[in-house]
Amino acid sequence: MSQRTDWARFKAVLDRYNITKLYHFTDRENLESIIANGGLYSWADCEQKGITIKRPGGGLLSRDLDREKNLQSYVRVSFTREHPMMYVAMNDGRIANPVILEIDPTIMAQTTSLFADRNATKRGALIGNTFEDFYRIHFPTVIANKHFNVSEDERPYYQAEVLIKNKIPLEAITNIGNFGISIPAKPKQIQSREAYTAQITRSTPTAFIFMIDHSVSMRRTTVLNGETVTLAEAVARIVNQQINELVLRCVKNNEVRHYYDIAVIGYGETAYYGWNGELEGRGFVSPEELVQHPFKTITIREEKKTRRGPVIKEVQKTQWVEACHTGSWTHLHKAFDLAKELLEEWMVKYGTKNCYPPTIINITDGQFNGTTREDLLQQANEIKSEFTNDGNVLLWNIHVTPDTGERLLFPVSKAELGNNEYAKLLFDMSSLLPPRYANDVAQLRNVADDKRFVAMATNTEMSTLIQLMDIGTPTNIVASK
Repeated sequence: MSQRTDWARFKAVLDRYNITKLYHFTDRENLESIIANGGLYSWADCEQKGITIKRPGGGLLSRDLDREKNLQSYVRVSFTREHPMMYVAMNDGRIANPVILEIDPTIMAQTTSLFADRNATKRGALIGNTFEDFYRIHFPTVIANKHFNVSEDERPYYQAEVLIKNKIPLEAITNIGNFGISIPAKPKQIQSREAYTAQITRSTPTAFIFMIDHSVSMRRTTVLNGETVTLAEAVARIVNQQINELVLRCVKNNEVRHYYDIAVIGYGETAYYGWNGELEGRGFVSPEELVQHPFKTITIREEKKTRRGPVIKEVQKTQWVEACHTGSWTHLHKAFDLAKELLEEWMVKYGTKNCYPPTIINITDGQFNGTTREDLLQQANEIKSEFTNDGNVLLWNIHVTPDTGERLLFPVSKAELGNNEYAKLLFDMSSLLPPRYANDVAQLRNVADDKRFVAMATNTEMSTLIQLMDIGTPTNIVASK
């Protein structure tokens, strides 16, 4: 492939704006094929070579538009990680667990590369292969963190593209070794393994964020182990119990090991960290800190298994999270903002390690308010697009209720939701679970385990919530580490 003789001019512009990477989003399930075939091919080249794209990022319309402009044989890369079309592909269900491939910008030095000052298929896009075409890109715009951070007039230019003819070779994808899949040329450097299988150790912990609806509707009553309590109290007890289970898993040889980072977010009119007592105001805390700083101990009724069958007994339980049901607002978007801040902080430390990805479990009894459906989906997609080397963040959304309604657990497709618009929203906001969860989910639903389930539930009563929490907090702990 011939190289540009004036590459130094391109490089000077990249240096001026501190651009060291280009980006291409894809689904995690496409990585094995990309590696096996030695690189990232255009969709037209994939068709010619018989390469199946498991989860294509573009739909039929985008392919038709490519053909109209004769761009079907180009791989399109951008200057931004936060590409708006990635979230469109997530909303449309084309991709579920996005990963961002980082591309060496010297790939642009090929004379066949094209430059577009916006999405290349949009009307008015200026496309060419010269330095003048490259320089038409609005660089102050494309280096913004998100397209929401630029003016309305500039937003089309946020999607400026570089189009690479036919293929981006594997060696130009600089982070391809970060996903735990064997690379043939380097079989000893990276061990082959499936996603969501990383072992939990003190050097590779995972994280849990429990988001709890604290709006006034949570004062409605329900039954937990034969006791009538508010929804808020029931959920608080179940979350406290799950936290206690996580802590117990960390106790090895009379020490409490740091296998997890755990956070609680309460939300109503505002969102806030949900710890009480000495941990109040803290975000992530360690299991050792939880042992050292209990909030209080209460006596509750709990089902215990005996030889004669299950019985209800009174037991003492440690609490870190207090029940709350105040305010008439359910500002889920504020809770998502707080969760995103926690995730970004955690990813700085662990995002490039083989850590089991964080799990977020949102428990709510009803509709959100204070924002739009579209903005809420954008927030959920941004959270789900965060990833470690082992997999994408898993976002669960569980609707609880004291009412008797048709319960829906872990759907496979939207067809199961009927005309329930709220259930469709939860479906769109929730993660597609990896295969490791299929057996437990299938047993709960009494169906075959050969499907992929979505991490959501509606009309959930308390006994089922306990089961969902158990499924949602996996154990991959290596006891000796």
